[in-house]
Amino acid sequence: MIPNPNPTLTICKVWDDDYPWDVRVEKIAGALTTEGHQVHLAARNRLRIAATESFPEATVHRLRPWRWLPASLDRAAMFPAFVNPRWYRHIVRVARQAKADVVLCRDLPLAPTSIVAARALGIPVLLDMAENYPAMLQSRISTGRRGPLDAMVRNPALARAVERWTLRHIDGVLVVVDESAERIIAAGVPRSRTAVVSNTPPLSRLSGPVAQQARVAQTTVVYLGIIEAQRGIATLLDAMEILRRERQPMRLVLYGDGVDGALFRRSAEAQGLTPHYVEFRGRLPNPVALKELATAQIGVVPHWKDESWDTTVPNKLFDYMAAGLAVVTSDVTPCARIVRETGAGLVYRDRDAVGLATSLRKLQDPDIRSAAAARGRAAIAETYHWERDVERMLRLLQSVVGT
Repeated sequence: MIPNPNPTLTICKVWDDDYPWDVRVEKIAGALTTEGHQVHLAARNRLRIAATESFPEATVHRLRPWRWLPASLDRAAMFPAFVNPRWYRHIVRVARQAKADVVLCRDLPLAPTSIVAARALGIPVLLDMAENYPAMLQSRISTGRRGPLDAMVRNPALARAVERWTLRHIDGVLVVVDESAERIIAAGVPRSRTAVVSNTPPLSRLSGPVAQQARVAQTTVVYLGIIEAQRGIATLLDAMEILRRERQPMRLVLYGDGVDGALFRRSAEAQGLTPHYVEFRGRLPNPVALKELATAQIGVVPHWKDESWDTTVPNKLFDYMAAGLAVVTSDVTPCARIVRETGAGLVYRDRDAVGLATSLRKLQDPDIRSAAAARGRAAIAETYHWERDVERMLRLLQSVVGT
């Protein structure tokens, strides 16, 4: 009998937050399930809801509430510290009951716990490094926003030490962009044990609504994502203030929310930008927000250029390209590289509101805008699509499991 070159696997996926929902968790679990594998998702349970729930992409196993504790203390005991005995027991229980072949942990906070749990079970473990976690913590600190417990639980130096240990003991790493792969290879992870599984959309997205780039009375600029200082929202509002003073027929719509959402709403109001020049739509269901992208003409990625954003890539970049928007991005390394290589839009220096306003003004020209948008969609069709990323993920998974 000829052995099956792609045998069915059972994956214990570890997610350090509540589920639903997270776009990358859903995409990866869904891709694995579509390929015939079984996915059991170990997740947090701050809402104290059902411990087990079935979704099309995975069976979710939430931490069982400790009813004998007040809810606030129960939630605190669920914190995804680098080493948490409660999480260890949960991962071992889920993986053992499912007869998992491999543990796939999302991001650094639970990576050490996942490694120890997987070793106890005698199975390999992979890390899905969706972001450079130590650099993300440092980026957050640079905004001046730091809570009393952050020195202990969100300490960049501690996170870097944990990451070094993790990379020495992990069996494989998924990263979201080439720059991240080169970083961990330089840290000692063999290239054969890494795979770029980016934040790209499926090819089916190209069949959805497409932005109309013909001349319009008012050009709509869109931002999709978390509202935080380090994501460049202040620069974006300042650029819109410049364009407002010039009487440029442009408006900005922001989809999403975050810790700085109220701050930037107040700022936009103080600048006289709302409601005619800037609209905050808040957090909408992802399918709704993606559909509404096609009502805009330009998508913007205004993130600060720092180690964090120089080693990751946001979903929004590819979402804009797939929806037929021209892109304006700050010069964070991965986004700038992709936009320049594909010709999908323009790049400006981060935190430079004048430069951002200049780029947006250039894209007022419908011919320039249309050409950039068409090149962006072509790049999705040819290169930056989820199906290609899934192929890389499956190759690494099969290699690590040894099938």
